[in-house]
Amino acid sequence: VQLQASGGGLVQTGGSLTLSCAASGRSFSDYVMGWFRQAPGKGRAFVAAIGWSRNTYYTDSVRGRFTISRDNAKATVYLQMNSLKPEDTAVYYCASQRTRMGDLSPVSQSYDYWGQGTQVTVSS
Repeated sequence: VQLQASGGGLVQTGGSLTLSCAASGRSFSDYVMGWFRQAPGKGRAFVAAIGWSRNTYYTDSVRGRFTISRDNAKATVYLQMNSLKPEDTAVYYCASQRTRMGDLSPVSQSYDYWGQGTQVTVSS
């Protein structure tokens, strides 16, 4: 399974970005997809996840500002990020579980495949 993340960049506080993660190597629709981020000097942290039934789960700090979605026909998961803050600055990673129809999870160890990361920088 290969995951290719894209869409990062530099944006001002209050701005928006949309990240994409294209998956290949297996079927897509039955698997939980997640986004994590890692800020400088910190560990990898959960951002959002979307299940095979399109249920979603967000960490508290992004709920209401970020939206995770998926296009199964394109085997792609998106993270729409609005009202960005400097504390959102991080490398963002997409991830996928190995098990079909798994549960949404904020734990990185629940995900088996990872993309290469895309940098998001929010200037103050």
